[in-house]
Amino acid sequence: MENITSRSNPICVHMKKLGWSKLYRKEYREFLCDGLKLLHEALESDAEVKTVITSTQIPFKLPEGVRVFSAEIELIDSLSPLKNAQDLLFTCGFSKAGNLSINSGVHVLLDCVQDPGNVGTIIRSASAFAIDSVLLTDGCADIYNPKTIRATMGAIFKQPVFTISTEEISKLKSADIRFIGTSNGADSTEIKNVSLDNSIIILGNEGQGISNDLSALCEEMIKIPVSSSCESLNVAVAASIIMWEASKCRS
Repeated sequence: MENITSRSNPICVHMKKLGWSKLYRKEYREFLCDGLKLLHEALESDAEVKTVITSTQIPFKLPEGVRVFSAEIELIDSLSPLKNAQDLLFTCGFSKAGNLSINSGVHVLLDCVQDPGNVGTIIRSASAFAIDSVLLTDGCADIYNPKTIRATMGAIFKQPVFTISTEEISKLKSADIRFIGTSNGADSTEIKNVSLDNSIIILGNEGQGISNDLSALCEEMIKIPVSSSCESLNVAVAASIIMWEASKCRS
């Protein structure tokens, strides 16, 4: 195992750019992850692990072809854009997304949800509740942002996620599936009174909610009843409650 001691090493430069630049990630179709647990999840899901740099022993076998380097924790910490960096970084190739086909099931559409932690948490909850897919508009946080990846806790390697354009969303309207929006407005129906099966459930931006264009597609608006002292729920919390409610119709 080769030991790396300099931040100017090409491997270090590449990893640092993957951590900080969405355009660089897109160019190389590769993203940065951290920690032994996430590495194990990646391997269990047959993700394309490419390079590992570690300050600790790896207690499981890596596939042939994975490049492994050792380094001091201080150097690894300098490469990671995350606080509380772990003692291992690795890179993965972008997942090979399948064809988007929505004719039934439960799907969650995120409309310009911009916080990577929120997007990652929603992907994690979607995997937990067997949601068929998570759809992201172009204005959402990058799914390959290291903060998003960490928040998924490995679900990024399991849950179907698609970035989708406004035109593609409109085309889904012809499918035998309902568009359901989320809003705490007075005209919204309490979630317990709505069937969520065969639906695309739209959750909006943290501050602005659902855009007018997507609201116009919705056949119904739902809300989660909360105390009068609460103005609104965090979008990831709301999404998790909604997905749990949706999962009940399948049990």
